[in-house]
Amino acid sequence: MAPLNFSEVVGSASSSKKLINLLRGWPNTSLLPTHLVEKGSRAVFQSTSLSNPALLYGQDPGDPKLRRNLASWFTSFYQPPEPVTDERITITGGASQNLACLLQVFTDPVYTRNVWIVSPAYMLAFRIFEDSALKLRAVPEDEDGIDIEYLKQEMRKCEEKASTQGNNHTPIKPPRPWSKIYRHVIYAVPTFSNPSFKTMTLKRREELVRLAREYDALIITDDVYDFLQWPSSLTAQTLSVKKAILPRIVDVDRYLDGGAERDGSDGYGNAASNGSFSKICGPGLRTGWCEGTAKLAHGVSQTGSSRSGGAPSQLAATFLAETLESGELQSHVYDTLQPAYGKRYRKMVSAINQHLIPLGVRLPQTGRDFVGGYFIWLTLPSPLKGAVVTQRAKDEENVVVAQGEIFEVPGDTERAGTHFEDALRLCFAWEDEEMLAEGIERLARVIRTLQDEQRKGLLVMDRKIAAGLPAGPLSGANIAGACEVNCTSMQRTSGQGSDKKGQQGRGPQRPIGQNRILSQFKHEGSACKLPPHQTKILQ
Repeated sequence: MAPLNFSEVVGSASSSKKLINLLRGWPNTSLLPTHLVEKGSRAVFQSTSLSNPALLYGQDPGDPKLRRNLASWFTSFYQPPEPVTDERITITGGASQNLACLLQVFTDPVYTRNVWIVSPAYMLAFRIFEDSALKLRAVPEDEDGIDIEYLKQEMRKCEEKASTQGNNHTPIKPPRPWSKIYRHVIYAVPTFSNPSFKTMTLKRREELVRLAREYDALIITDDVYDFLQWPSSLTAQTLSVKKAILPRIVDVDRYLDGGAERDGSDGYGNAASNGSFSKICGPGLRTGWCEGTAKLAHGVSQTGSSRSGGAPSQLAATFLAETLESGELQSHVYDTLQPAYGKRYRKMVSAINQHLIPLGVRLPQTGRDFVGGYFIWLTLPSPLKGAVVTQRAKDEENVVVAQGEIFEVPGDTERAGTHFEDALRLCFAWEDEEMLAEGIERLARVIRTLQDEQRKGLLVMDRKIAAGLPAGPLSGANIAGACEVNCTSMQRTSGQGSDKKGQQGRGPQRPIGQNRILSQFKHEGSACKLPPHQTKILQ
């Protein structure tokens, strides 16, 4: 199926209801700090000592003032055992651009065994890994984060295979004094994950760092949601939290068991923090940062494209340096974004508690003290499928959401915890705040209707069987039952099996807060098809 323009596929063409978009992972335009960016630009252009460097090629590691100001903010927010220094930071063109740079400098298409991706995963990262010709592997999550035992087992198998095949020699890429080639890459969004909404525990972060050191792996974490946090309680008096709830994995690597630069180490460390201004200022700025050891940060700055063209986003970086220098961007995060997104979260979760939890829908990690980010992950009651719910929600209620299958790691979906046909991802950041609760109510109507249709269809079959008559095919109305087998096999058309372990419903969950595309599949009879293309709308 050819890629479709987003304007052609969002929402119902026939519904008279206002479109509610719970799919798009963008900041609401009312929260863009236009005035701060404009003020920063004026400060730069009013002084030739600032404007001349801003309009010329930037230094390889990026604007010095922005690096210093970020280091100061990180020291205050994350409170690591030692202050963050600017030599640990390189300015980037955003999290996606920097992910590509990290892979260019620190991986090899033959020598690097796999990219181990915490699943469900941010699906637009898949192509970035594939562009570097790396093999993708899925690693399930549990309630504490990444499944360490599974990852350890699979990495051990991988190393045994590499040894048998003789893949322990020189990589294809030539040796370079500013880089090293890692055997493995581990990719995660450990705090307020997109899409799973989970936060990895401190114990699990420490275990992951130790495992990465054992197997020579680089952990790349997208830490883009860290600053967007608030208490999970729906009655908390304040929604502003100025200290990080957990150390980043790059911080853990810095201090754990002698640290990343301990005696005998190569000094590159095993973690890179990938950050961005997209979620705390605006995605159009295309500016971010990478933090790691000084050697790793320098290596990123030596990517060929940066060496040729200078630091990416040089002009925007100088504007942002001014907003941080004045403290106004930090205040915008704490005093505007955190309360605003916290209120949006409360409205959506209150509606979920009222309308979806009684229907058997489940939320992850309901016992947390703090939550954040942009997204909420829902697990549907059996036998409902995300593809069916998504299509019916669009057609009948004009509300669009993301179905779970698009967050599966391509080619590795056999194991339980790596396929998500019974899940949905909702975003509370983009849609107008007053529409969030109504969006959940509309979604609940769809789920309730599908459950009613299923019960009626099963009742008809039971009556036929009791009367000694053939049950016959399921009726068209019984879409939930009719699609269960067919939709389960979507994106797994190569003959792979489906592991159903751990997929049984557990009944209604207690309410929380009291302690690439819109799917464009065709329903043709009982056949469901999902296109391979994805779109930035889901970022």
